[in-house]
Amino acid sequence: MKIPIQRQVQFFFGSRHENSNNKTVLTYGHGDVIRGQEERWEPDLVPWELKVQNNKIYGRGTADNKGQHTVNIGALKSILETRGCLGFNSKILIETGEESGSPGLADFARQQKELLASDVLISSDGPRLQPERPTLFMGSRGSIVFDIEVNLRNGAHHSGNWGGLIANPALILSNALSVIADKRGQIQIPEWRPKTLTNSVRMALADCEVDGGEEGPRVEQDWGEKNLTPAERVFGWNSFEILAFTAGIPERPVNAIPGTAKARCQLRFVVGTEVDDILPALVRHLEKEGFSNVTVTPADRGVMQATRLDPDSPWVKWAANSIKETTKKKPAILPNLGGGLPNDVFSEILGLPTLWVPHSYASCSQHAPNEHMLPEIAREGLEIMAGLFWDIGLEDFEIATYQ
Repeated sequence: MKIPIQRQVQFFFGSRHENSNNKTVLTYGHGDVIRGQEERWEPDLVPWELKVQNNKIYGRGTADNKGQHTVNIGALKSILETRGCLGFNSKILIETGEESGSPGLADFARQQKELLASDVLISSDGPRLQPERPTLFMGSRGSIVFDIEVNLRNGAHHSGNWGGLIANPALILSNALSVIADKRGQIQIPEWRPKTLTNSVRMALADCEVDGGEEGPRVEQDWGEKNLTPAERVFGWNSFEILAFTAGIPERPVNAIPGTAKARCQLRFVVGTEVDDILPALVRHLEKEGFSNVTVTPADRGVMQATRLDPDSPWVKWAANSIKETTKKKPAILPNLGGGLPNDVFSEILGLPTLWVPHSYASCSQHAPNEHMLPEIAREGLEIMAGLFWDIGLEDFEIATYQ
């Protein structure tokens, strides 16, 4: 079934109903990707053609997200071919706007609650904590993107004639940004500092080591919140980032004081952060620090909400046990992903426990040139998902067993 909700955004839905007494599993994926950036890929690679090279499967969408939900659909197919039935009811939802903030997805879920009604969401997106370690996460950090701007005058003025006489908006903006986070990136706005790093979250993260693989960047121990582990910083805390900064003409600088300066910024935030107070708190903080001539404007991408399922949930215990049985490895359990997902649609609107099993890794180059998937992770992911789907389809399956 193809269901249009908004212009240029469509939802694809399919279902298999076997027995009303069975559990119902909803699986989600997104078929849209970011732009190809063709000119920046390696010379022998094209973003729109799959190519296996150097033990990597290259192509735009291999990691984010077509490759991942293809693995899950393949696992469903393998269960049908082996068992002759699933043993549970299956619903699959594929959207086409996730990279643009999932416009229409929440409205679709509200309108189609009965159609999407399920017992649990089991899906795949994002990276594993480490390439070789199966990972299970139950939500995602939220995200809000906004602009901070200093607009003093129209046009630029010669720096020799006016330097020292008129204010430089880039200098003002640089200083304003420095009071949001200190020199090691620690957030300075009290309302932006979480109070939800609970013992259960800390315990789940205690054996989690952040590792982007051989080609990924190294974790910098002197960056971020000082008294937290790297895993706590990215999965249990908020982070402020400057995504872009413009003043003057960066590609062709001239000897002139610019009239304006602008920074595109982002806050990644965990459950417990007051979403409606994020930007007002920023404005109050800047005014308190003496930056009343700085304006804050939300970007047009909206807000992605933060979500988290308690690591002590019986669904988490069941899934972790199934993954361990399949792989003989103890999975990393993350209360939430560091990045963003429209998980609130499933956890808040549909009221589902949400389980995410990623089939990628941190150095997959998603949103960048040379995006790829590792065959060994895809293969193990197929085994993991087949194991989860097999187990939930057993006649004696009872989630209460894992209380």
